Amino acid sequence: MIRKFALSALTVLALASGGAVAEEDKGGIEDVDFSFEGPFGTWDKAQLQRGLQVYTEVCAACHGLRYVPLRTLTDLGYTDAQVRAYAKQFEVYDPEIGDTRPALPRDSFPPSSLENAPDLSVMAKARAGFHGPYGTGLNQLFKGMGGPEYIVAFLTGFTGEEKEQAGTTIYENTAFPYGWTAMPQPLFGEEVEFADGSPNDVQSMAEDVAAFLMWTAEPKMMVRKKVGFVSVVFLTFFAVLLYLTNKRLWAPIKGRKTQA
Repeated sequence: MIRKFALSALTVLALASGGAVAEEDKGGIEDVDFSFEGPFGTWDKAQLQRGLQVYTEVCAACHGLRYVPLRTLTDLGYTDAQVRAYAKQFEVYDPEIGDTRPALPRDSFPPSSLENAPDLSVMAKARAGFHGPYGTGLNQLFKGMGGPEYIVAFLTGFTGEEKEQAGTTIYENTAFPYGWTAMPQPLFGEEVEFADGSPNDVQSMAEDVAAFLMWTAEPKMMVRKKVGFVSVVFLTFFAVLLYLTNKRLWAPIKGRKTQA
């Protein structure tokens, strides 16, 4: 069963400014050594499964993943039977019967249940935690744009301070661009029990769910990396071949002596 919370871990992300927010506006964001980063990074399926559990038990009460088909969970190592069993806990509206029914693997995750709760399908790609060095792109190549790091920093950035503003209680968060958010701290540790005995402190759970949201945002990342690597190798070989061919074709002409 999905645990119900008034607000879940990532509601405030929708209120943040766009992915191009400058680094100096985002305090407390540090790089996390995710397994999928870098040109040769790969998914840690165990971490993705833990992230799915955190999403299901904490975030799904408010937030949806409406662009993520449930059947793609088999990419995380689940069997078809496990995916069918997991899908049944969600209710989806079926226009053919004019009513709701238990979800099937062919359906997508339900949309957000609250109007002000953003969909998290591509949230990890919509946010940027850090930039630079400008002009080279090396930081982005090896670390990415920092979307998962921003999510981790936000989930672990609550200070415990709160105040009332315009009749609404807001909470201090060191990672939020403006320092205060309308969402209370959602993770305190041990909200989720992992079957593999992995740590369930705030930092660990934040990293797990951030990795999962990176997968929902770009599930074919590993395919892209593989295609990109093969393309670079092919283009390098092709460039060398063109150079040698050009050199051979022009060798007789360049070797002739100029007639007086």
